[in-house]
Amino acid sequence: MTYDLTELQREVRMGGLGTEREREIRRISLAQLDTRRAEIADELWAAATGIGFFQVVDHGIDLAQVRAAFAMAESFFALPDEVKGRRPKRFNSGWESMTQIRPSVGTPDQKESYQVTLSDMDGLWPTAEELAGFRETMLDFEHRCWVLAMQLLSLFAEKLGFEREFFTHAHDPASPSYQSTLRLLHYFAIPADADLDGMWRAGAHTDFDCLTLLFQRAGQGGLQVCPGKESAEQEWTPIEPSDDAITCNIGDMLMRWSDDLLPSNFHRVRSPGRDEHRGARYSIAFFAQANSEVMIAGPAGKYPPISAKDYLQQRITANFAK
Repeated sequence: MTYDLTELQREVRMGGLGTEREREIRRISLAQLDTRRAEIADELWAAATGIGFFQVVDHGIDLAQVRAAFAMAESFFALPDEVKGRRPKRFNSGWESMTQIRPSVGTPDQKESYQVTLSDMDGLWPTAEELAGFRETMLDFEHRCWVLAMQLLSLFAEKLGFEREFFTHAHDPASPSYQSTLRLLHYFAIPADADLDGMWRAGAHTDFDCLTLLFQRAGQGGLQVCPGKESAEQEWTPIEPSDDAITCNIGDMLMRWSDDLLPSNFHRVRSPGRDEHRGARYSIAFFAQANSEVMIAGPAGKYPPISAKDYLQQRITANFAK
């Protein structure tokens, strides 16, 4: 299969097993951000232009709030499929199960997910009778993620020569064209004797967005990254999860917006080996995606402008079963 976007053509070639290699995944403290902006911006830029992934600590989202969001996610995924199926995925909202097919591998990711995109949630929330407190918890958590993502993007904006709030204006949650998404993910438990040859919990891909915030639980690993300039050799580096750190990565939208100064690198979630924990894996991702009418155009004009709506539509269409 061929795709119009260069990013997808690259992805098609990334389905191999590859090898593993240790690399540093930087942990960056956001403590005293107001007085340490230049220092933190330099650290973020160095990590983002290198491996494209970094972890932030002292980020302002309380661990109790993270745990509450995970608890609600688990409760949602424990609902009967009949109940979840009343909220079927449409564009980038609602529930899906094993419908995301990565161009890299051509097989469904071994997971289910529920997407919260504030501008398109009519009829997609569980009722209070089905899951009390779910909507309120997710709305609060989505907002906290948006605040943090905008803080980080403001540092990248200044590095790129944009004004500080450039990306904040482009990701306005009050607008009916808001496209940022909070995604709850449940990777299915795997039988101890299952043969996982050729199967991935999530096949190799790059993210569609500007910036991803990923919340993981200690002991539920599998995430690996392969930096772009080394992708031909497919040398993958594990990213260890922890409860206190948020794993962040640059997405394709920001790579284009930065005229490729900030790379969006391949990552995947590998299946566990025979001697590894094969229980369920949960994660929560926030994808900062510009409002639909916003035009993506880099400061140097390397690529023709494209609306965020058109850009996101192409990526989602190519990644989900029809």
